[in-house]
Amino acid sequence: MIEGADEKHVREVCERFGERIKRVERIAQNQWLLLVDKNDVREVVSYVINRKDWGETQLSTMVGTDERPIRGRFSIIYWLSLNGGEGDVFIGVKAYLREEDLSYPSVTPEHPGASWYEREVHDLLGIEPEDHPDLRRLVLPDDWPYGVYPLRKDFDYTDSPRREFTEEDKYPYRKPPEGTVVHPLGPYHVALDEPGHFRLFVRGEEIVDVDYRLFYQHRGIEKIAERRLTYDQVNFIAERICGICGSSHAVAYAQAIETAGGIEVPERAAYIRTVMLEIERLHSHILNLGLACHDAGFDTAFMHAFRIREPVMWLAERLTGNRKTYGMVLVGGARRDFLDYRKGLIEKTLKRLKEEFREWVDSTLSTGTFVKRCEGVGVLSYRDAKRWSSVGPWARASGRNIDVRRDHPYAAYRDLDFKVPVYREGDVLARCMVRAEEVFESIWIIEQALDQMPGGDILADYREIPARKEALGYVEAPRGEDVHYVMTGDENTLYRWRVRASTYNNFPSLPDALRGNTIADAPLIIASMDPCYSCTERLQVVDVNTGRVTVVKEEELVRGCCRWE
Repeated sequence: MIEGADEKHVREVCERFGERIKRVERIAQNQWLLLVDKNDVREVVSYVINRKDWGETQLSTMVGTDERPIRGRFSIIYWLSLNGGEGDVFIGVKAYLREEDLSYPSVTPEHPGASWYEREVHDLLGIEPEDHPDLRRLVLPDDWPYGVYPLRKDFDYTDSPRREFTEEDKYPYRKPPEGTVVHPLGPYHVALDEPGHFRLFVRGEEIVDVDYRLFYQHRGIEKIAERRLTYDQVNFIAERICGICGSSHAVAYAQAIETAGGIEVPERAAYIRTVMLEIERLHSHILNLGLACHDAGFDTAFMHAFRIREPVMWLAERLTGNRKTYGMVLVGGARRDFLDYRKGLIEKTLKRLKEEFREWVDSTLSTGTFVKRCEGVGVLSYRDAKRWSSVGPWARASGRNIDVRRDHPYAAYRDLDFKVPVYREGDVLARCMVRAEEVFESIWIIEQALDQMPGGDILADYREIPARKEALGYVEAPRGEDVHYVMTGDENTLYRWRVRASTYNNFPSLPDALRGNTIADAPLIIASMDPCYSCTERLQVVDVNTGRVTVVKEEELVRGCCRWE
């Protein structure tokens, strides 16, 4: 049964559970699937994620799939990763569920980080995690009919299943603890970058507890991609998942397809991807550091941060044609090459950035009022970051030594040298320090990649990718680990695509960081997680009658704004 399971960690799991592991399948060099009975899922997942001698184990994603058209059953997979130097390993614990009995023991009581995943499969597929402590709706709106599951294959996405909204349909927020009052923050609030409804239970100014609801912008991207778009078309949808981390999602998705199809990406394309990912990290981190200053009332540093960031945006536009949504990634490689003369442009921009950003960091961190505003605020302990499977700077500031670029190397990162900044204070200041140090590391990574960039092709040729192949793609986005799961389908289309952005793993731990702080701290703490944000300096005007598209340039937009005032 376990023949070929030569990876020591997988072998240990198989030895521990014996015949309860029904099948072992190596679906990629570093990705394994262990098939178990649904009643054994909780125990196997808990065993792997609680192994203290296996380093920073992580619940990287969880996938529910309607496999009735191909296997007559539903399936769930908990994807666990080993990090922090414990080997490049992803272990998927998979079980099948029959339609007449979609219940199975919830993993959440053992690992709280599974909570959102299990709530989501309950919402979208009707799968029932038994003993889950909080099965309120996560994704679906209040007026969505009960018993209608949009990720099932027989769901008609052309129909609108909404029903009349009643008072009974209101989201059941938790009751405030005794002696507290509710202070609402959102869903639309000047201090929030995107809609999210936070109910702060406060006693005086102190936050005692928090309840919240998100997913006001759920767009059904996974359903859009099923059997309707080719693999390369999905790549451009993936890049639009996030306004800041678009390239990260595009690369993660492309790597999943490439792994499933056995496609070897040309070495030059891998280096181009790496440079663009680090440029993305540069402007994202500088953006968030500037916003941290803004939320702390230090607007001088905020404006200087955006001034320093702008040449990075110009650089991205010169290299790709766009400030964001670069369109550089295709399955098999890159869409555009780097012309030789642009190497000098990158080096010049990085030299200027390094000097100006170092001055900004020295100036900002020598401003006592800013430091005091961030120090000791929004503390997330290592224990809480671990039990929620938190990722990125949010987790590294709390002592979690995890970084996908190092732990599961992809693109050109295996050939490059860099450090992973880790702090243990777990407060807003520590998150700022992690991001500041990562800016310098990103500059160093780009400099190495330019010096070592090989010649050759930038796009591999591929034809038919076999159906029913499963694989993961993963990237260390600016906010942390992004994971994309794919199951290939017929005629080069997707059967299942599961997207997990880094914020998905971070938001569940937010109440732990908010408790004990003041109301005034809440926006700063939320922002220190680095919520999704997007910006542009121009727009398109579409005439709905003729279909004519007009691009409005920045100067025209400014003149128009002044005239409209």
